[in-house]
Amino acid sequence: MSIQPPGPKGVPVFGNSNQYSKDPFSFMTACADAYGDVVHFDLGPMPVYMLTNPDDIEQVLVTEDAKFSKPSFQDEAMGDLLGNGLLLSDGAEWRKQRQLAQPAFNPARISTLGEMMTAKTEGMLADWQAGDVVDIQLEMARLTVEIIVDAMLGSSLDEERIKVVQENLEPLGARFEPNPMRVIVPDWAPTRENRDYKGAIATIEGIIDDIVEERRGTEYDHTDRDDGEPMDLLSILLRAQDRGEQTDKQLRDEMMTMLLAGHDTTALTLTYFWYLLSQHPDAEARIQQEVDEVLGGKSPTAADARKLEYTDRVLQETMRLYPPVYTMFREPKVDVRLGGYRVPEGSGVMLPQWVVHRSERWYTEPEKFDPDRWLPERRKERPRFAYFPFGGGPRHCIGKQFSMLEAKLIVASVVQEFELDYLRDEPFSLRGSLTMHPREPMGMRLQSRQ
Repeated sequence: MSIQPPGPKGVPVFGNSNQYSKDPFSFMTACADAYGDVVHFDLGPMPVYMLTNPDDIEQVLVTEDAKFSKPSFQDEAMGDLLGNGLLLSDGAEWRKQRQLAQPAFNPARISTLGEMMTAKTEGMLADWQAGDVVDIQLEMARLTVEIIVDAMLGSSLDEERIKVVQENLEPLGARFEPNPMRVIVPDWAPTRENRDYKGAIATIEGIIDDIVEERRGTEYDHTDRDDGEPMDLLSILLRAQDRGEQTDKQLRDEMMTMLLAGHDTTALTLTYFWYLLSQHPDAEARIQQEVDEVLGGKSPTAADARKLEYTDRVLQETMRLYPPVYTMFREPKVDVRLGGYRVPEGSGVMLPQWVVHRSERWYTEPEKFDPDRWLPERRKERPRFAYFPFGGGPRHCIGKQFSMLEAKLIVASVVQEFELDYLRDEPFSLRGSLTMHPREPMGMRLQSRQ
């Protein structure tokens, strides 16, 4: 195997973490431009190998996925938040939980959720008035929280509990923004950030506990949406607990993972979607025309969503330019060879969607918004993993189909009623956390289409 790959020099203890924390997006892009397919740098004491060639990414996620695990270097804070849920669990535990969860995400079941998704969206629209200014990120987050709680927890949240969830998302996100000082400040230190973080976890855990207790005893009830037992994820796990297959801790970890991960990425995709549409009136007009022709003024259904082909392409292009999950990590279980280099066991392997999705090697004019690059004849020209917003391989996002149906139904419902105009003259900036968020409020003015 070849010697260590090239990369930027860091400083003792902190490595390159200060450069990364200032602007992870520019740092990753600059590293790829300067050093090529495999880049070595240190984030604090952790050696990282960043891969930007789709073939190498496919090797990690698909062809040699058994040689890689979810990273053990995730700090204690991540474990405090998500525990051993689907996002962080590994090995036999992950396989068991994934198999248990699968029926909740069965395509046939997902299609039955369309009516609920549309009804929740129309409930939001009933509170919107032409001329109002809304922070579209907050609006989309609130809506997707309502949808995930109904779809996967079989419950609902009143206005007060939704507000509490949203208020506590900020300290959770802040804890995972890149910060080189975390190398020397332990998670147990009584800093304000750590106290706020633990307090936010406790608050959301309390809401989850309330939902679980409300649902106990209903997990076998027949529902109108199902022919037999309820198939929302919480019902499935409660029945498994009755069989002795789930502990209270496992239940908590899966519900926390589902509540947070199950709404955040879709809300962010829609936030960036509305921004891009406001900047590209031709695309906005095409979507309006498509929605009007497919729906004819009626409420959208799951069957209608499949006909929204241009809308689908705009969503794909949105996730290319602004992937909510902007980088992923894996950890080799053994020494591996990637891109001609030896990558040692236990190191960090970074797979940056942000860099790959915007590379001129795979996309003509990569900074340009071009939904038609997702036409079948153009899409097949690119390597498979030149685009991976939902990950890939056995651990691909279990909620991909759910998320795409949800996004298209929300778009179709909103587009029938309103145009959304971005208020600021300049683009927003980005901040990295577990997912990629706008740094500024995303204020948009509502204009009626009626």
